[in-house]
Amino acid sequence: MEFELIAKTFQGLETVLATELTTLGANNIQIGRRMVSFTGDKEMMYRANFQLRTAIRILKPICHFKAKTADEVYDAVKKIDWTQYLSNDTTFAVDSVVFSNEFRHSKFVAYKVKDAIVDQFREKTGNRPNIRIMNPDLQLHIHVAEYDCTLALDSSGESLHRRGYRQEAVEAPLNEVLAAGIILQTGWHGECDLIDPMCGSGTFAVEAALIARGIAPGVFRKEYAFEKWPDFDKELFERVYEDDSMERSFEHHIYGYDNNRQAVEIATRNVKAAGLSKDVTIELRDFKDFKQPAEKSIIVTNPPYGERISAPDLLGLYKMIGERFKHQFVGGEAWVLSYREECFEAIGLKPSLRTPLFNGSLECELRKYQIFGGKFNDMRAGGGDIKTAQERRLMADQKRFKQKRDFKTRLGEEPEEHELPGDRNFGKGKFARDDRRFVRRDGDRRDDRFGDRKDRKSGRDDHRFSRPEGDRRGGRFERQDRPFSRREGGERPFNRRDGERQQGRGYAADRRNNKPYNKFHKDDED
Repeated sequence: MEFELIAKTFQGLETVLATELTTLGANNIQIGRRMVSFTGDKEMMYRANFQLRTAIRILKPICHFKAKTADEVYDAVKKIDWTQYLSNDTTFAVDSVVFSNEFRHSKFVAYKVKDAIVDQFREKTGNRPNIRIMNPDLQLHIHVAEYDCTLALDSSGESLHRRGYRQEAVEAPLNEVLAAGIILQTGWHGECDLIDPMCGSGTFAVEAALIARGIAPGVFRKEYAFEKWPDFDKELFERVYEDDSMERSFEHHIYGYDNNRQAVEIATRNVKAAGLSKDVTIELRDFKDFKQPAEKSIIVTNPPYGERISAPDLLGLYKMIGERFKHQFVGGEAWVLSYREECFEAIGLKPSLRTPLFNGSLECELRKYQIFGGKFNDMRAGGGDIKTAQERRLMADQKRFKQKRDFKTRLGEEPEEHELPGDRNFGKGKFARDDRRFVRRDGDRRDDRFGDRKDRKSGRDDHRFSRPEGDRRGGRFERQDRPFSRREGGERPFNRRDGERQQGRGYAADRRNNKPYNKFHKDDED
């Protein structure tokens, strides 16, 4: 039986996500703002969580209703038979997003939902389920757009960007969902070498290798919220987990370079944890020494934006990037994600495509550069062009670029770590937001030119959108003392069985003693 589902994503990745859902076999796909709605059965919901690279979380709506007051929200929620989702022994939590003149506080709406559920259980059983903010048995999400309310189950739990392979991270690492979405936007699926000359913690490199190999991003993840639901079908999910029909060989290679030794060490550990050392090489190398690759390659990179670099040094860095592209990457294709217009201008090359994207709280652009030899006018005079017909159509449709981009945060809303402020906005129709512009949060002092966030009292940088260094939450590879790699040959040598999920998607090897990983070995916590 098919039911409604919603996949949330970052602004700018909606079309990529819709393409992924089409490939997955979803039905009734509709693109919204930071979301894509679709329909599917229970297997589709499991696959969406397990296989989608550009989804932040998957929601399953269970009720749509209209409410003009908090009491009407309470009454509508209380009419639902909650015994099919909860018992007195289970825990739950309620997340809420509100765009309404009637409901001015999102947490108040969440409290009314909680009260309705608790009161129903008290009246029926004399007892009640408990609230647990962290890792509840059931996570609920209510979205209010004026008078239209949608109550949904969160089938993902922890944000899907937390794949599980990341052992450590540099400061302000690139979000895994954003990295995968950028690579998919380039159209690259492993047809040639890929280079990230400023790789940081190696997110582009790992996500590119997963795409090239056709490995689902969920193979590293420890748990999904739907596994705690009463109707969880363990056998069905194991079939989804064991399905390797999309995996394929990769004949080329991925290179990650950085001039920071610590970043290179962190990226190397992350690549090993993902079991991709055969496909990815991480090296200590400054981009100013970059030379023309021997093989056809594509560059995808996310240079520093300048929050921790002085303006002259920053512009000098981007000028050097343009010079290396122009003289040592002739005939290649480069994609650059950055924030400041003056940085792009310093590159000194004409982009063939510009796409607006958010990186954390920053409204950035992803620009494509088609590198050719000689001067631009000479190339045009010879009948050449840096834009394809499709890119011209995309550029004509966007019309959203501003010389002075500005970002403001919605009042009273704390974004999830690594989630965009406002990414809980469901777009049009019954999920529509109103037309109010974002406003700044109290205490948020922002320099419009450089995008720095300062706390008014302390003057310190606000790291609300940065993942703490060394944070290893949410992965199957939480133990640092067990790195993994693929076995030689690239074939999958054994299957997981009896509900046991082996690390490394079956390519794991115990590097401590160079012995094959035992498929019956379980983590110490099991």
